[in-house]
Amino acid sequence: MPGMIQTRQKSQIVIVDDHPIFCLGMTELINREPDMTVVACPNTAKKARQIIEQEMPDLMIVDISLAESNGIELVTELRGKCPDLPILVLSMYDDSMYAERALMAGARGYVMKQRAIAQVVEAVRQVLSGHIYASDKIKEKLLNRMISRKPSAVGFSLDTLTNRELEVFRLMGEGLDSKEIAARLKLSMKTVGTHRENIKEKLQLKHYTELVKAAVHWVYEMKK
Repeated sequence: MPGMIQTRQKSQIVIVDDHPIFCLGMTELINREPDMTVVACPNTAKKARQIIEQEMPDLMIVDISLAESNGIELVTELRGKCPDLPILVLSMYDDSMYAERALMAGARGYVMKQRAIAQVVEAVRQVLSGHIYASDKIKEKLLNRMISRKPSAVGFSLDTLTNRELEVFRLMGEGLDSKEIAARLKLSMKTVGTHRENIKEKLQLKHYTELVKAAVHWVYEMKK
């Protein structure tokens, strides 16, 4: 009708991340866009589930490393409950294994936290538009990984590890001991010990010192 102003509905976005400063920065970044708005920033998987039950957003951004749960496991769960919900995974690691697991779990995109602001916004727009987003570097790594299916540069394959075991392995490589890992992941010391033994067995390593060295080497290679 003449004289009426039509406003474009903004895409509602939920950010699942347990780093308050990062959430604040991402919220300000997205809210600058005329057609997007962040409606919630839950810091746990439990709170994210509650938000999904209350109101369905247009997009959910999930950090791959949550304190109380694994981001990939949350993606798998959300895709099972809400198959039409687009999910973009954020990660500190430019690694094809994490990207592959995230995409296979049902994520529609994988982007590095350290990427330029414009690239993060582009990733959000691509996923909102129904496309799959990954950086050119990740795409190349994924293709090489799919074609070769050979052990990585560190000399062993981590394909047999579960998402939680991979998370424990990564934290070991970052220098955390079992007590610190248990506190970070909200697990018991016994559970961390079980994961550690399973990892050692799957990687066919004989001693704990070999496991730690392998973890440190892998994290180093990821950050190169």
